[in-house]
Amino acid sequence: MDRIPFGVSQLDRVLGGGAPEGNVVLVAGEAGAGAREFAYTSAAMNALARVDRELFDLYYDDIAAEAAVPPEVHYLSFTTGADYLERELRYTMDDEIVDAAVDGIEFVDLSPEYFQLSTIPREWYMGTTSSITDLGKAGNRDGVLTALGEYLTEHAAGNLVVIDSITDLVGASGGEVEWEDVAMLVRGLGKAAHSWGGLLLALVNVDTISDNQFGQLMDGSGGTLQFSWESGGSKRARTMVVREFRGVLSQLESENIVRFETEIHDGGLDISDVRKIR
Repeated sequence: MDRIPFGVSQLDRVLGGGAPEGNVVLVAGEAGAGAREFAYTSAAMNALARVDRELFDLYYDDIAAEAAVPPEVHYLSFTTGADYLERELRYTMDDEIVDAAVDGIEFVDLSPEYFQLSTIPREWYMGTTSSITDLGKAGNRDGVLTALGEYLTEHAAGNLVVIDSITDLVGASGGEVEWEDVAMLVRGLGKAAHSWGGLLLALVNVDTISDNQFGQLMDGSGGTLQFSWESGGSKRARTMVVREFRGVLSQLESENIVRFETEIHDGGLDISDVRKIR
């Protein structure tokens, strides 16, 4: 089975190269626990593999024979633009990675569609960064879900796409987006991803939804990586649990591995220790 690297080197090794293509994977977590850093690392390292292979090899090492990097990387945000995201990338990994990787990432700012029906002043979110509006939709009053769907239909096939974040959509567009719309969106993405191939990473802030709602999102996706803080003595560590992953979880369970300690270093987020659960 062809795989697409997550860009998190130790995890990709455990998984035999990365995620099976044609999947929607939830990258979920509480604030600061590592979910967002995982998404940043995935986007940057997959882009780096295309634009500067020597630097990629230095930080990531070899790609597994069963895996291949996607031809394009797209990072979609509902609330921020490229300048802000580039600054956030620099908080997560070394500047030389970011300097090269940003040339291989298509940043898409969906904030005009996200905020247009809200009471937020227009000048707060209408900047000069690349956005759906800049891509020929100026003056369009289509909702954020329509804009997202059209962009994914055009660009998702075979590529890595990060959606930041699914939970931002709850109550978006002046309350026109209901929870049922968000849950149905994830189900629809899961179905479409099978024909698109590629890999979709959907960020989820678990602090803003109920356990039942989180379960609905998990049920509609192909896999879920959940990040949380874990305390032991005087040490507080970030951990990642593979909650569900079709075609992958059985492999991990056969090796009694489902929980990982993570760390953030110059190359972004990575696994620092493997917890074996028996």
